[in-house]
Amino acid sequence: MSVETSTAPAADVQEQERQSLSTAAARNLATTAKSEPQMQGKSSRWLLRKLPWVHVPGGTYRVNRRLSYALGDGRVTFVQNGSKVKVVPAELAELPLLHGFDDPMALGALADKFVQKEFAPGQVIVQEGRKADHVFLIAHGRVEQVGTGKYGDETVLGRMADGDTFGGQVLQGPNGKWQFTARAVTPTTVLALPHTAYKAVAGQHARLRSHVEQMSSNGSRPTNKSGEAEIAFLSGHAGEPDLPATFADYELNPREYELSVAQTVLRVHSRIADLYNQPMNQTEQQLKLTIEALRERQERELVNNPDFGLLHNTDYDQRIQPQSGPPTPDDLDDLLSMRRGTKYLFAHPRAIAAFGKECNSRGIYFGSVDVDGHHIPAWRGVPILPCGKIPVTEQQTSSIIAMRTGEDNEGVIGLYQTGIPDEVEPGLNVRFMGIDEKAIISYLVSTYYSAAVLVPDAIGILENVEVRPRG
Repeated sequence: MSVETSTAPAADVQEQERQSLSTAAARNLATTAKSEPQMQGKSSRWLLRKLPWVHVPGGTYRVNRRLSYALGDGRVTFVQNGSKVKVVPAELAELPLLHGFDDPMALGALADKFVQKEFAPGQVIVQEGRKADHVFLIAHGRVEQVGTGKYGDETVLGRMADGDTFGGQVLQGPNGKWQFTARAVTPTTVLALPHTAYKAVAGQHARLRSHVEQMSSNGSRPTNKSGEAEIAFLSGHAGEPDLPATFADYELNPREYELSVAQTVLRVHSRIADLYNQPMNQTEQQLKLTIEALRERQERELVNNPDFGLLHNTDYDQRIQPQSGPPTPDDLDDLLSMRRGTKYLFAHPRAIAAFGKECNSRGIYFGSVDVDGHHIPAWRGVPILPCGKIPVTEQQTSSIIAMRTGEDNEGVIGLYQTGIPDEVEPGLNVRFMGIDEKAIISYLVSTYYSAAVLVPDAIGILENVEVRPRG
């Protein structure tokens, strides 16, 4: 005798037992609570927010300055083949007395005369008071310029790193003496050019010789401490002496900044725009995310663009190196002391963290200031704003930017043009481009922008700061 048992699935049993509507069925008739589309790549964009923006109706902004004769040592580029390093010949035009010289034959011959030398940490490259008869290019490493203090003690005058040069004045003649001692801090590779080698090349290239002579005569003209043509005055006098006649000379070829552009074509299918616009307008959400991405690109370009980006448009004499590796309070003090009225410091978040660790290790507390309702870390009352667009290299180094802002303050300004057709935000427009045969609607989204440094000391950079976490 057998007994039959029920083998009905458990789901059927539950369905038979259900006394009310299931949640799965109910959701088909309910409107879910939903967020607007979110974007992980959006940042605070403090640089865009804090730059004063100037309307440029003609699309070009010209920066007029007083005439300057002083040409500081520039930064040169090298090519490496194994352990051998050579300077790129055209880069020699960055030397002060070769500024503007463009004869490739002469520069190539001069580049071939440089001799590679290696120095260990602590080794002296040039000695203060010795005859200055070489031009030096730093291919790799960190070098300190050391001088003698008032009481005979040693004092650090400056620091140099990859691409920096010194001794450029030697081209006009080996008649001077070194005003400082250059000492390697790390293993250092330099290229050295003896004056005798320069004379041999100049003897074969008359243009090179005449160019250096002309630049040497320009450097002997009276200038102020900023290298601008001096304006003559007479003060503290008595009686009726003849007063000097003078005028303020201007640069003949001032820098002009043209507005750059970032653009994309946004495509939305008409079926999406027609049928799926509730409760959120699909086209508006697509435009919102596209505009956010364009603003991110705009800020990245303002930092890194080789033509107008702030990292590339900072004068070399406004760049300093850290005393050791990570950014220290002493380094930021040096950076702030190079200009009047520093308004903001911008740094990668990892550089800010590295600075905080250095302060902690010294038992120093750096405070905060209120910026637009946010508590922002500050040093000496200057806010340190995060900017993730400042790059971190493979060697785990980055830069910290200090700037003064505003036209009235002879600082850094942002450039844009407002009132453009179909503008949705200042300097940004969205233009309807039509509907194609596949029923896809296209919109051209554009933003126009640039940045200008009105005077060289408006911006400075602390370069090559280490941001790697401490082990």
